[in-house]
Amino acid sequence: MTCYVGLDVSMEETAFCVRGPEGRILGQGKTATDPEAIAGALARFGRPERVVLETGRIANWLHRQLVARDLPVVCVDAHQAHAVLSKMPNKTDANDAAMLAELARTGFYRAVRVKSEAAQAMRALLKARNLVLGQRMDLDNTIRGLLTSMGVRLPKGPRRWSDRVELALEANEALALALRPLLRLRQDLARSLLELTRWLLGEAKGSGLCRPLMTVPGVGAITAYAFVATVDDPTRFAHSRSVGAYVGLTPRRYRSGEIDYSGRITRRGDGLLRTLLFEAASSLITRAGGGGALRDWALRLRAKVGHKKASVALARKLGVILHRLWVDGTEFRPA
Repeated sequence: MTCYVGLDVSMEETAFCVRGPEGRILGQGKTATDPEAIAGALARFGRPERVVLETGRIANWLHRQLVARDLPVVCVDAHQAHAVLSKMPNKTDANDAAMLAELARTGFYRAVRVKSEAAQAMRALLKARNLVLGQRMDLDNTIRGLLTSMGVRLPKGPRRWSDRVELALEANEALALALRPLLRLRQDLARSLLELTRWLLGEAKGSGLCRPLMTVPGVGAITAYAFVATVDDPTRFAHSRSVGAYVGLTPRRYRSGEIDYSGRITRRGDGLLRTLLFEAASSLITRAGGGGALRDWALRLRAKVGHKKASVALARKLGVILHRLWVDGTEFRPA
């Protein structure tokens, strides 16, 4: 029997709905969010034509597990699915599963590529480092703010910033009670950041995929590693220029009637890779020497539109170049 299935997934339970070719509901219910339990619940309806679930925290893992059990699973964009589901008067798991089953039947969805397990592991390392880096920056800003609010100036003797803070606290015991625990926490974060960075650099420099990408001016080990982890499979893009849109570095376009204009960049896609590409582009523009024709092009553009817009344009170009090198299996050759 031909049928179409929608899965509304949560951490503990998954609501499912099965529709026939004409749209009639053949069955629905709830089961544990376990691949074996879901496959068993759907087995009595025969092999479905299509199974649809939304992107989410466990969507990648569940998709891989269900595909391994010979189910034709499609992961759809949650933003698009939400636009459809929000039109329903009553928000319930059963109704969401029924609407996802209707999307599976009609084919009105945008499929999302599910990352491989190896790419997810790489992403975990990048996110862990980025989290620790952000927490250390927040801690530094908090310490600076508290010192400034009390009118405390850091001495210029020791080279390390934390040692200068310690010297400044010797004359202010009340402030030291608040800041010394924060300094100890900062030391722990610094050790964790160093450990994660060393591990990430070792992984990148030992990767046959990352090393050719690191030959591009401005692109370091972390940016190359993030690009490989995010793109995962270069063949998913028919054209290298699509990478710019994928990471949100292309301008928004509004065209209706006589109105036609381009706005700011979309900022869609992976924010971490977009930030790293922007930082690589900015450093390439500002540093002296190197970069060749790529930097010369960016400098000419900066003279016309300013540093920030030129960095965005160069970041998009770097993404295109990285994808082309990966597809061709070559290294960067400066003009």
